[in-house]
Amino acid sequence: MSTLQGFTIPQTQTAAIVPAVGSDLEIKSQHPVKQAKDLKPGECLVHISHTGVCHTDLHAKQGDWPVKPMNPLIGGHEGVGRIVAIGENTPNSPVKLGDRVGIKWMADSCLNCEFCRRGFEMNCPNVKLSGYTVDGTFSEYVVSYTNHVTVIPDNLDSAGAASILCAGVTTYKGLKVSNTKVGDWVALPGAGGGLGHLAVQYAKAAGLKVVAIDTGAAKEKMVKELGADAWVDFKTSKDLVADVKAATGGAGPHAALVTAAHKSGYTQAIQYLREGGTLVCVGMPDAEMGANAFWTVFKSIRIQGSYVGTRQDAVEALDIAAAGKVKVIFESKQLKDLKDVYEDLEHGKIAGRIVLEVSKE
Repeated sequence: MSTLQGFTIPQTQTAAIVPAVGSDLEIKSQHPVKQAKDLKPGECLVHISHTGVCHTDLHAKQGDWPVKPMNPLIGGHEGVGRIVAIGENTPNSPVKLGDRVGIKWMADSCLNCEFCRRGFEMNCPNVKLSGYTVDGTFSEYVVSYTNHVTVIPDNLDSAGAASILCAGVTTYKGLKVSNTKVGDWVALPGAGGGLGHLAVQYAKAAGLKVVAIDTGAAKEKMVKELGADAWVDFKTSKDLVADVKAATGGAGPHAALVTAAHKSGYTQAIQYLREGGTLVCVGMPDAEMGANAFWTVFKSIRIQGSYVGTRQDAVEALDIAAAGKVKVIFESKQLKDLKDVYEDLEHGKIAGRIVLEVSKE
């Protein structure tokens, strides 16, 4: 049987669609649903209950990255839902009908090329990206891929799990490649944002000391409650580099995980990192980094790009959250509110994360 017993797949659904690059978002209630008989081997149909909203979704709508999205496009890549159908002739599926699974930025990869074999699945030449090169999770139903959806731990609620699938796994992986050990200092520019507030928690779970960099009393309160050891407000600081160094005992942090989408986060990090430190690049402004070559060499700085994470990284990130060590701070909204969410994202008004309730579980 390729369809979940007792479940009827409707012909149409509600979906949030970007009809063309830069166009206004449209909420359509009669968008077609791919039926079980039309699924290809390896494909699965997921009934979405919740989806997070990521800054990347705004880039997908605006088409302002060097890699262009497809259009028309249903965005979204932090979806949680139940598998209600699996394509016929799908051998050895790692998931089954009825499983509650997560859909991530990386929707699918070939698993057989050099990059996939070496653990760089996200760099596969045939990679499919949810809500960017294939339709994503801003809809009631989405077609995904059995080899890449991630089973959600039973004790993790769907709304809370959603943003772990992108913001969580991205920051977790960034910290894994930060060359840090227990007791080291890590600087987190953008600490009060959707990725940053999770980075604070994953860093603390790894035994690191955190200097949080952001602005505003609300974000300061939040990151301190999450365990940040020091706070630097980039708007009120008269010398951010000096303040970060002072907060970490004078030498500067051992690593900086930059989640902020502005090049200043990178330029400053080279200045305040201690000798031998690692700059982990996660935020993606389409801009030069401004890394000073002299000081990068003179201070033996390592610059490390970290692009989302692998299937295994996702499992680990979810397990840490399921153990109660990481919790997404989010505000619940409905799919119809997505236009307003995009506006708030553009104006930097969102602390933590927005999770949309798409349908009842």
